[in-house]
Amino acid sequence: MTNTINSTDQTPINDSALISFDYIIINANLATFSEQYGFDIYSENQEKSTSYGQLESAAIGIKDGKIAWVGTHEQIKPHLTHYKNDQIKDVDGNWVTPGLIDCHTHIVYGGNRSNEFEARLQGASYQDIAAQGGGIVSTVSATRAANEEELFAQSEKRLLALIKEGVTSVEIKSGYGLDLDTERKMLKVARALGDKHNIHVSTTYLAAHALPPEYKDNADDYIEQVCQWLPILHSDGLVDAVDGFCENIAFTAEQIKRVFEVARSLDLPVKLHSEQLSNIGASALVAEYQGLSSDHLEHLAEDDIKKMAASNTVAVLLPGAFYTLRDTKLPPIEALRKHQVPMAISTDCNPGTSPLTSLLLAMNMGCTLFYLTTEEVLAGATVHAAQALGLAKKGKIEVGCDADLALWDIARPADLAYQIGLNPIAGIMVQGKWRETV
Repeated sequence: MTNTINSTDQTPINDSALISFDYIIINANLATFSEQYGFDIYSENQEKSTSYGQLESAAIGIKDGKIAWVGTHEQIKPHLTHYKNDQIKDVDGNWVTPGLIDCHTHIVYGGNRSNEFEARLQGASYQDIAAQGGGIVSTVSATRAANEEELFAQSEKRLLALIKEGVTSVEIKSGYGLDLDTERKMLKVARALGDKHNIHVSTTYLAAHALPPEYKDNADDYIEQVCQWLPILHSDGLVDAVDGFCENIAFTAEQIKRVFEVARSLDLPVKLHSEQLSNIGASALVAEYQGLSSDHLEHLAEDDIKKMAASNTVAVLLPGAFYTLRDTKLPPIEALRKHQVPMAISTDCNPGTSPLTSLLLAMNMGCTLFYLTTEEVLAGATVHAAQALGLAKKGKIEVGCDADLALWDIARPADLAYQIGLNPIAGIMVQGKWRETV
């Protein structure tokens, strides 16, 4: 079902306001992902819902970096003479979506782990590699050795690959430092990347990612350090959220709970790497703390799904890691749907288990590997990804939201998840300003 805006759908606005926008997008088809325009992915009455919240023959007015008006092309047409040519973007019937959001990445790191890729091809498991000093710890060594400028240069390439595909917001985690100075260095680089490329970067403190060599067999003492570093880095203005790796090869639920208590004292939201390899109660824990998201989730139990639904915690699905590790245990998609848990999709870009810098490919993987619908994966890279980062003003097209938009040369929204290797981006707008994708 597709909407054509009628007089009752249009955002109420007087004629004087229609000549006061900074920029106008006209002749557009919109995938709004807004409930105002019928987006309701779990609706039992499909006659009342509209796939993607889509609007045909639409227009958008932009003011002060925000979406100020959504209406019809015909409604704005008489007022176009009040605008200069460079204020008007006629998209000729192409599609506009919210700017894409990659809500789980580790793109700031040093070194390379293609040797581990080769080892897995020879039969080594993720656990085998970690036990032999590889995995996260090998990236820690390379990240500690890189100075800030080197780390920025390596990481920038990965960020640019995402921007080229319409990403306007990205989460970047620390967690390859595992000491105060390197965790700070990673978070500073993440902030600098966002500043240079004028996109939103949410920084996440992930020192509880792995046990560093200097704390071998002494996880409790290391967690104590993690708890002590968090207030320091937060006072530096470097932390937007707190994450951990709660798994049988990482940290226990009780250890992560200690970190979450510090986060709570600082009024920082939490999220968690959960149920990737086993179920040790991680999603129940993050739900207990009203967490933003629980991520991976191949081994998630239905009782914990109910807790996530009650706490409005987003399920972040990471098909790149599932693919790279040749996993066969699917996340419980049907149970997540049953309990109406919002599902986000992300690249999980990292050097060991998901060296993926294409959110479009991650969406395709979500469909082909996890049997998600195209609407689910597109919502997962926009409105639900925004929810997973606590970004209430991003991820949808409606009045009052940030004017972060992506323009696509496609016939229909499903093309974004359907095509493999073809990038149909035609432009992006960030905070109300058009820009080249790179």
